Formats: sequence, structure tokens, C-alpha cells
Amino acid sequence: MNSGLNRRSFLKTSAAASVAMGLSLEERALLAADSDAAKPSAEPASMPMAKIGGVEISRLICGGNLLNGFAHSRDLLYVSELLKHYFTDEKIMDTWQLCQRQGINSMISTCDSPYAGGGDPTVRVLNRYRKERNGTIQWLAQCEPSEDDLTSRAAKAIDNGAVAVILQGERGDRWVRENRLDYIEKFVNYAKKRKVLVGVAAHSIQVPIAVEAAGLGVDLYMKTLHHENYWSNMPTEPRVEVIANANDNYFSLDPQTTIDVMKDIKKPWIAFKVLAAGAIAPDSGFDYAFGNGADFACVGMFDFQVQDNARIAREKIAKFRQRPRPWHG
Repeated sequence: MNSGLNRRSFLKTSAAASVAMGLSLEERALLAADSDAAKPSAEPASMPMAKIGGVEISRLICGGNLLNGFAHSRDLLYVSELLKHYFTDEKIMDTWQLCQRQGINSMISTCDSPYAGGGDPTVRVLNRYRKERNGTIQWLAQCEPSEDDLTSRAAKAIDNGAVAVILQGERGDRWVRENRLDYIEKFVNYAKKRKVLVGVAAHSIQVPIAVEAAGLGVDLYMKTLHHENYWSNMPTEPRVEVIANANDNYFSLDPQTTIDVMKDIKKPWIAFKVLAAGAIAPDSGFDYAFGNGADFACVGMFDFQVQDNARIAREKIAKFRQRPRPWHG
């Protein structure tokens, strides 16, 4: 990814020639970026915080998909492998360290994700980070249980210091669609028994609606939210549930419905996919998420993006001190 930064420099010095040849979307975005994302902050910075239960969590949270090689890269087949090569153990720890320096005190990542093929790095690297760098970043563990094993991944996460366990979004979507709220209830009750925060994630707005109606008593929700103003979204195409979207080009099926429903849910809301997996610029995505009620934003970040993302998040949170949905947490 250093080559990307070198490319930024090259583009800036050859803008006239590039304009003559025509610019790609990526090239225009790189040219438009004013800050040098590779330059470290001279001083540590703070991030607005809020409490869920007794746990203080930064309003901006570091996402784990990039660190684990999970890429929503549409038809680019090589990107997941590229991420796995880039995010070595050292690079993951570097990224967390940069997050903490910017006041981001929490990250959300998987625990033995079945999609990692036995290669989920989260527990291994987190324990290294604590031991070798005295890292204190908090782990909100995204867990994907199966019907015949509802608790083992949550148990492993808690045993390794997770302050929260969150039912993975696709699993939440499927179990609500299949009317298996009993599975979700057992997952929630196990977390409560272990005395950690518990949440349910979803792409479908029907999940928080159903969980609230069932009175399962979760501590938080994760729900996707992003606007539709990006070129790959194709908003006029036939719409299906996000988990059935083979094009992988949208993650919030009906954002306005999400905004309307979540406005009446008085529990902390962590919005994710706020940048539509990299299709939306942070300034626009953070503005939409925080302005429309999200209490926290979980965002996957490369190390060279952390400083700018943190700065933009601070600006947007300050901008929306008063908003239609009150701040929770």
C-alpha cells in the first residue's frame, strides 16, 4: 500500500498530463485529498466517548474486516489476498496503535470467523499487542455462532478479554428471516450470564424491529447505514435483501427506513458500512451517519487513513450535537 502513497505523490506532480489522458475515479479521489495521510500526528488526540453499560467506547470504532482480509471488492478477485499480505501481525498492531493515539479506544473484529478458514488473526494478534506494546484497545467481538453451537466463539472471545460480544450481521439477518429468535435469545442470555455487553448486528432493519419486539434486552445494535449517492450503487436495479445481493454493491437496503426505525429505538446504535465498503468518502459518509442518528461508527481503516478519519469524525460529531435522534450512550 506504500505504492498507493507514492502514486498519490506521482499524481500530484503529473496532474496536467493525467487530465489530458483522463482520470479514473480512484485517481480523482487521490488528487482531491489535501492531507498527507502517511504523516503521523505530532500529538496524541482525543475522540468523543460514550458509555454502553459501564464501558466507555469511542464514537469512532476501528472495524476489523480489512485487518482480517474480508474485502467487499465487487468483482476484483485479488483484493482479499492483497489485504492479507498487507496486514501482517505488525501492521495490524501498528494500525491499532495509531487508532489509540487518535483516541479510538475500541475495535470490532471477529472471533474464529468460519470465513477465515482457520486463519482468523484477531485473538493471536490482540494478545501479542497487549504483551509486546502494552496495547489497551478494547475488543467488541463479532461472533458468528451456528445452530448447533451458539456459544463457543463468544466464550473464546470473552476468555480473551472481549468487553462485548455481537451477533454477526448475516447470522442476525438469517435467523430473523427464519423466525429463529430462540437462537438469538440463547446467544444474548449466554453473554449476560458472562457479564459482558451483548449486541445484535444486521443489514436488515427487520432484525432490530424483531429483537425489540421480543424484549431480548440487548445492550446495543449494529445496523448498516449509508446513503445511495455513489456510482456502483445502481439504485434503480431490482432490490433484494443485502445478504442475497450477489453484486455486493449496497449494504443498507433502505436507509431512510433505517433512520426512521432507529429514531424510536432508545439503545446505542453502532452504524457500520457507513462508507459502503470504500465507495463513499469519509466526509460524506460520516456526515450522513452521525447526522441521521448513529451513536457510533465502525469503520475499517488502513493505517494511513486513521488520522484523517479521526479528524473528520470529531468534526462531524461536534457538528451534530443537536439532532433529531438524541445521542445514546
